[in-house]
Amino acid sequence: METFETALWAFHLIIVVALVLTILLQRSEGGALGIGGGGGGGDAFMSGRSAGNVLTKATTVLAVLFFMTSISLAYLSKVETASSSILTDVNGEAAISVPVSESDKAAAEKGLENLLNQTKSTEPSVPVSQ
Repeated sequence: METFETALWAFHLIIVVALVLTILLQRSEGGALGIGGGGGGGDAFMSGRSAGNVLTKATTVLAVLFFMTSISLAYLSKVETASSSILTDVNGEAAISVPVSESDKAAAEKGLENLLNQTKSTEPSVPVSQ
């Protein structure tokens, strides 16, 4: 399965480069990034209309392939990863450990007991106006 995923990644990267190039070769309406030019002069590689049709179709095909490979790679990464936490290391042990002294544990337990006793008391914590 690993070789399939590697091949899919390679295919995906080839599609990405080809997609970027086809987008940059298209004639832009604003004239900003269109490298392919558009003017139908005699020295042009392709006429404006045929270049637009070919590049538009190529962009559509590459975009569909890009989304298909992206979804496939996302699915493969989801399937292959086990549920883990960022706080655990490879062995499943806690990656971050904070030492807690016995006195800190006792103080935390005493604070919890005090909090529980306060909530159990029948006296209202806010004085009631008479």
